[in-house]
Amino acid sequence: MPNLRCDVVVVGAGPAGSMTARYAAMNGCDTILIEKRQEIGSPVRCGEGLARHFVEDTKLPYNRKWIAAEVKGAKIFSPNGTELTIEEASAGNEVGIVLERDQFDKHVAKEAAKEGAQILLKTTATAVLKQDGAITGVRVKQLEDEFNIEAKCVVAADGYESQVGRWAGFRTLLKAGDVTGTLQYRMTNIGEGYDFPNYCEFWLGSIAPAGYIWVFPKDESTANVGIGISLDRLHKRQDIKGFLDRWIQTQPRMQHAQTLDMVTGGVSTCAPLKKVTGDRIALVGDAGRMIDPITGGGIGNGMYAGMLLGKTLGECNEKGDFSDAALQPYEKAWRAKMEENLYRNWLAKNKLVTLTDQEFDDIVKILAEVGVHKLSVRAILKVLKEHNPQLVEKFAEFI
Repeated sequence: MPNLRCDVVVVGAGPAGSMTARYAAMNGCDTILIEKRQEIGSPVRCGEGLARHFVEDTKLPYNRKWIAAEVKGAKIFSPNGTELTIEEASAGNEVGIVLERDQFDKHVAKEAAKEGAQILLKTTATAVLKQDGAITGVRVKQLEDEFNIEAKCVVAADGYESQVGRWAGFRTLLKAGDVTGTLQYRMTNIGEGYDFPNYCEFWLGSIAPAGYIWVFPKDESTANVGIGISLDRLHKRQDIKGFLDRWIQTQPRMQHAQTLDMVTGGVSTCAPLKKVTGDRIALVGDAGRMIDPITGGGIGNGMYAGMLLGKTLGECNEKGDFSDAALQPYEKAWRAKMEENLYRNWLAKNKLVTLTDQEFDDIVKILAEVGVHKLSVRAILKVLKEHNPQLVEKFAEFI
C-alpha cells in the first residue's frame, strides 16, 4: 500500500480518539483514524458507566442502540453492608447511563466518519516517524502491508500504556500502585435485592483491596459484575478472580446467576501527566492519564478532552502551525476543566487505600445518616469533618 498523507493522524479509535477525529475533521483537518483491532469497541474492557452530561457536552447524537440501561443513581456499600444512596445528579462521572460499549464506540467513530475522517481498521502503529528530530507521522502495519502515514500532527489515543506517547518521548511508565487490575463478568439471571436494576453499585473494603467491586445493570436480570484491585496488592495477577468469585458466593441474588462473558484488563489510577503536548504531538484520554484515580472511569473525560483537542487542531491547521505552543489552548482547556479534580483524587486515593474495613463502615454510616449532595472528595470530607473530625484526620489536607 502506498504511503498516506493527512493533516492529523489519530492512533486509537476509543471514545477519546474518535471524538478527537470527529472534531478535527469538523474543523477542517484532513484526518485519519487508525485502530489496531478488527472491530471498533470490541472487546469491551470496562464497566460501561457514563454520566449523561458528557453526551450533551460533546453534542453526541443520542441513540438508544448504545444504551443498555438508565439508572437512578449509585449505591455505595461499606464492608458491613451499610448502604449509601446517591441520586444520579450527584453521583459522579460514571453514573447515569450504562452503555453497550461496543455499539457506543462504533457510534462515536461513525460520527467522526460523517465529518470526513478516514478510518483504517486492523492498522497498528509500529513507530513514530521523525525527520531531523521533528515528528512527521507514524509507521503502521495493516495486515501484511507496512506503510507510512505522514501527518502534520500525531494524536496518541492508544490507552494508558501509550506506546505512541513513549516513542515520542513522554514518560508513560507507571508504578504498580498506580495501576488497577480489573476483571469483569457479564452475568444474567440475577435475582432481586438492593433495588437492582435501578442503581449502579459500588462495594468497598477488603473484599477488593485498594479498589472496589461494581455491579452495573444491563437489564432487569443482567449486569456487569466486576472488580478492580491495585496491582501492588496482588501476589499473582490471577488472584483477582478469586476475590470476585468469593464475593459473588456471598450474594444470595446471584445464586442462580450465569456468566455470559469475562474480560480482564487494567486501568491507570495515577496523577495526570504534567505535559500532554509537544511539537506536532498530543496525547488524549487514557494516554494522557485523564482517568479518575478513585473510580478508574475515563470515558467521559476522554470524550470531552477529545472535543477540546479536535477544536484546537482545527485552529492549528488554519494557522499552519502544529507546534507545542500552538497546541497550548488544548493543554490549558483540559487542565482547567479536570486537572485539579484528577490530582486531588489521586492524592485522596493514596489515603483511601490505607483505610480499614471499620473506617469504611464508619464513614459510610455517617454519610448515609446525614446525606451528601455530591459524590466528590471535598464534599464528602466536609460532611465527615462536621460529624466526626477524627475520621478525616488522614484527609485534612483536602478540606
